[in-house]
Amino acid sequence: MNGQRKIRVAVVFGGRSAEHAVSCASAGLVLGAIDRDRYEVVPVGIARDGRWVLTSGDPARLALGDGELPSVEAVATPGAEVTPRTGPGASALMITGAGEVPRDLGAVDVVLPLLHGAYGEDGTLQGLLEMAGVRYAGAGVLASAAGMDKEYMKLLFAARGLPVGRYVVVRDRDWRAAAGASAAAAPERKRVLDEIAELGWPVFVKPARGGSSIGTSMASSAASLEEAIELARRHDPKVLVEAAVEGIEVECAVLEGEGGGPPEASLPGQVIVDPGSAFYDFQAKYLASETGMVIPAPIPAAAVDQVRQLACAAFDAISCEGLARVDFFCTPDGEILVNEINTMPGMTPASGFPLMWAATGLPLPALVDRIIQTALRKRPGLR
Repeated sequence: MNGQRKIRVAVVFGGRSAEHAVSCASAGLVLGAIDRDRYEVVPVGIARDGRWVLTSGDPARLALGDGELPSVEAVATPGAEVTPRTGPGASALMITGAGEVPRDLGAVDVVLPLLHGAYGEDGTLQGLLEMAGVRYAGAGVLASAAGMDKEYMKLLFAARGLPVGRYVVVRDRDWRAAAGASAAAAPERKRVLDEIAELGWPVFVKPARGGSSIGTSMASSAASLEEAIELARRHDPKVLVEAAVEGIEVECAVLEGEGGGPPEASLPGQVIVDPGSAFYDFQAKYLASETGMVIPAPIPAAAVDQVRQLACAAFDAISCEGLARVDFFCTPDGEILVNEINTMPGMTPASGFPLMWAATGLPLPALVDRIIQTALRKRPGLR
């Protein structure tokens, strides 16, 4: 880095996934909190069609509200597309416009990839940045991919001895069997349905590689199960069906330890779902007025300690880096189950990750600074 200038941070947001609007809202909060005296910010949006564009970076235009959801297209700078320049030691972004010779935007010290879901949080962008020799915040390629795929996430958790709930994976080849494929394959679909029935009712059906509860629904009987699976399949050909767990939903935020130390966990928080919502779906998470969080979670002190320990263990189980949010169920009999890990958790005003760290003594500007500084200590390329 050049001591003559500020640290240049490219804040990348938007993306091609169904969580495009949530990513924009995350960027809005971070862009409003980042220290402009210390950092030069380059706001880069990825449009829904995959184009990288310069944006205005106006936090107010990226907020979630009752009206139209925020998007990259709404804040894009006309005629300014961006591409990373790949190659050893490149670490630069190029601007191209219609009829123009490509020109350097300049060297980027670090990328803050505030992308949620496929084509961003799943290791794809992380691999591109490693090819381009650009440092970036958050999990690496493997951890990002494992954290996005709920099947393999749970397999890794179980391999490390972490307690997880019961689930069934619905694969594309098994589900399509009864829809006109070979008769020999049809028994596979029946086998899957029988396994799901053994979980008991209700069950929660979700895209295996999705987030923000988009495409997620609750099936209360076999009659509603197939419709729920088809809804999830609109977002991902692989579907996860989870047994319902009686208890409260608790979240815990994690940061990579400073100076090479072990990961650190925040105070956990209990999710309070808007009473008008059937469960913690997209509407309840981001738009319902009575959804909130109680921090610290109203659970016994021993349970708080266990949640924090399990959150760090889950972080290590997938070799996570930078930051994450780990979600749990706490049952009435005191059992704690790890539900999932989010390697690039939501950073909206309603998101648990920044709220839990603020309650733990790390306000948003300091939190963003720590995430960036942790990333700057990484080596570019393969970690």
